[in-house]
Amino acid sequence: MTKKSKTRKGLTRQQKRDLDIEIGFLEGVVRRDPVYVEALYVLGDNYTRRGKFHEGLRIDESLAVLRPTDSVVHYNLACSYSLTDQFDRTLEALENAISCGYRDFKWLAEDPDLEGFRAQEGYVKIKRLIRILKANGKAGDE
Repeated sequence: MTKKSKTRKGLTRQQKRDLDIEIGFLEGVVRRDPVYVEALYVLGDNYTRRGKFHEGLRIDESLAVLRPTDSVVHYNLACSYSLTDQFDRTLEALENAISCGYRDFKWLAEDPDLEGFRAQEGYVKIKRLIRILKANGKAGDE
């Protein structure tokens, strides 16, 4: 899945309309095939881009069930929890993402979707976990 832009830019009227059309199409696809993972990825991202964070969260929770060992799925779930101010769940999803192999710690520190979480105590725990991984040579490519 592609990463979101570093800053959340406002959408033009045309972009909103195009996203709404794509969302409607993908909702139909997912209604017919609720385990079509690629469609769910795009639909979840589109909901988030459109500011429909609770709908995006619902999709990310479904993806976490379908892909329980996918680090990016858990990372995206953490972002959705953060965007809906569920910071305890954000911490849990980030811990899961890291245990599944997520290693883009630079993006984690900059991702605007996690901005609210970075002001929470749970973020200190994540930074501590990252330091331990780095000290043990298990941080991977960053």
